[in-house]
Amino acid sequence: MKKPRLSFWQIWNLSFGFLGVQIGYSLQNSNTSSIFESLGAEVSHLSYFWLAAPLAGMVIQPIVGMFSDGTWTRFGRRIPYILGGAIISTIALLLMPNCPVLLAFAPLAMGAFILLFMDLSFNVTMQPFRALVADMLDDSQKTQGYVVQTFLINLGAVVGAFLPLVMTWFGVSDEAVPGQVSKHIAYSYYAGGIVLLLTVLVTAFRTREYPPEEFAEYNGLTNEGQGAATGGSGKKTGFMALMRNMPKVMLQLGVTQFFSWAALFLMWTYLKPAITGVVTDSAGAVLSDGATQTWVGVLNGIYPVPACLVSIFLSRIAARYGNKTVYAACLLCGALGFSGLLVIHNQYLMMLPMVGIGIAWAGILAMPYSILSRDVQAANMGAYMGIFNFTITIPQIVIGLTGGLIVKHLFGSDALMMLGLAGVFMLLAAISVAFVGRGSKV
Repeated sequence: MKKPRLSFWQIWNLSFGFLGVQIGYSLQNSNTSSIFESLGAEVSHLSYFWLAAPLAGMVIQPIVGMFSDGTWTRFGRRIPYILGGAIISTIALLLMPNCPVLLAFAPLAMGAFILLFMDLSFNVTMQPFRALVADMLDDSQKTQGYVVQTFLINLGAVVGAFLPLVMTWFGVSDEAVPGQVSKHIAYSYYAGGIVLLLTVLVTAFRTREYPPEEFAEYNGLTNEGQGAATGGSGKKTGFMALMRNMPKVMLQLGVTQFFSWAALFLMWTYLKPAITGVVTDSAGAVLSDGATQTWVGVLNGIYPVPACLVSIFLSRIAARYGNKTVYAACLLCGALGFSGLLVIHNQYLMMLPMVGIGIAWAGILAMPYSILSRDVQAANMGAYMGIFNFTITIPQIVIGLTGGLIVKHLFGSDALMMLGLAGVFMLLAAISVAFVGRGSKV
């Protein structure tokens, strides 16, 4: 029995909460390095602080996925995790700018603790959104569902990245005071936390998940398979069994994911130190440190804009040319974008390479999930989406552990060269798509 076709706005509501989550995540991506630098961290140590995000994702997402597969409450299957994580995420965003006050004698330690706390809660919130789309939509609408989700993610990224700049328009100071988080970043975190919670509430109250019996019927599950949908009435599949029976396409996509997410992690970690003392205004004058940090937020807000625009047409383009072809083309645009950052120093012209990175971002957020969701059994969708997150977290952990050594010993502490390395990784990601097997449903 086929699942009912959902309207556009029903599909929109499924992922609307991701808009707020991405605002918070974008604030973190744009400002974490700046916050820790202001608290006294050295550039060669920044990648170690960034390890919090992938480590949290590696641990939390599979656990949340497996538990949500076997959960059913009056509020649904995935919604309780989405809502609970959102509440904790909001608290973390409110606390982060205040780490110098919360632990004055060790603000870096407090910042690292809150960052880990924030990343744990982000992952609790984000993981069920991926599975929720797969749960609620028929195969014929899954690409559209993930494309809408990609649009909202990128819209949230734009809002989060531009919030500090908007704060300066309202007269909030962007002065970078050593040992303190600048006010325009602090106020942005407060606003982002509130919006995150409000958008998640829309998804929580506007989405009706399928009850266990209905879910089982739509997905052709047997009584034994219904255990995942009914919260334990049937036999559950253990983690090791899931790993042994992992779809082949997941491993193949993992190679592509490794290179693409390693490239993104390098950008998020090193963009600010890479362009500090290099980026110039229209008159050729080098920007101040505070102005550079604000411009990093602008650049991080630029690449989601083309991603939003591309995502509108992505499902139709993929239907015509195939998911793999579109995926590889998007990643190739990202490689060209990173190359552009190496040679362009004017702050406004730097927006051009971010367009290419944005096109890659659109493909990274939609295509792997669209390909994978067709080869995963519905009863284990949450668990496999969580396990697939390993392909996002492992490359970030690898770069987090080695990035400091690479930038210090291989590039002589020249962070700009780390963006060049990101371009190489993105090119390898594009090439590796050719080895992703189609299978029966890809």
